[in-house]
Amino acid sequence: MKTNVKPFLKWAGGKSQLLPQFEQYYPEKLKKGEIKKYIEPFLGGGAVFFYLQSKYNFQEVILNDINGELIVTYYIIQNKIEQLINYLKNLEKVYLSYENMEDKQNMFYEQRDTFNKEKENIDYEKYSENWIYHAARMIFLNKTCFNGLYRQNKRGKYNVPFGKRKKVTICDKENLLNAKEALKGVKLTLGDFESVGKYIDKNTFIYIDPPYRPLSDTSSFTDYSKIPFNDDSQKRLAEWAKSIDDKGALFMLSNSDPTNTNEEDKFFDELYIKFNINRVMAGRMINSKGNRRGKIREILVTNYSK
Repeated sequence: MKTNVKPFLKWAGGKSQLLPQFEQYYPEKLKKGEIKKYIEPFLGGGAVFFYLQSKYNFQEVILNDINGELIVTYYIIQNKIEQLINYLKNLEKVYLSYENMEDKQNMFYEQRDTFNKEKENIDYEKYSENWIYHAARMIFLNKTCFNGLYRQNKRGKYNVPFGKRKKVTICDKENLLNAKEALKGVKLTLGDFESVGKYIDKNTFIYIDPPYRPLSDTSSFTDYSKIPFNDDSQKRLAEWAKSIDDKGALFMLSNSDPTNTNEEDKFFDELYIKFNINRVMAGRMINSKGNRRGKIREILVTNYSK
């Protein structure tokens, strides 16, 4: 029996809230059980993967991201879950033992400094025991930082401030164990989105969720890695989508809808003109101003009809 898993990290642009809307846009071949390979080139919080794996039987799954600590965290959950849970429990115990916010804040910044120092020396492509502690800190910081946001500066340093949360579940043991079960047999890869192209064939479904094109100069939270994802990157991704289509594979792609703020901005309508472009409504969950967290349109591009 398959288990339902919640994303164990909060991620900017996470798709949990959109899953009910996505259901009507998945390809019929997937719903009929005819697709046996699933690929995500931008893994992030993994909401779509966790949802699909709970419903469909894939023979092969490849999950990729350019963010090293993200892939390390998934790997540790997949392969070293008991050690991870033990360390997370300890971090949670210490954090909750502090009664005043200043002590909690000091602990947060100590862990953030250690996390950033680890980033300077860790090899994200070769396993070491340090991965366990790095993954635990990744989860700890995500649970205790401001708005559950992941962001890097130009030097690749994690720079999100403290979230001032008095009570928080840092170690959700049951969900982490369910995530381990969901990741059984999954291939995790680290790299640019194009690196997964070698795995794609005509029996593949690919969900593409890149860093979103910002709707304004002040709404950019696209720095998941120190390599920026700009308009040139979006254009390169669109060309890659065409190559997926040429292989006979099926894809679904999400992005922001520029027409929310400028009706004349047809950036994605022009980029994906040969494909099907749908629009869905999403809540803007990550915004420093609570009164600006409302419903906005997002685009959903597919190379197949509903």
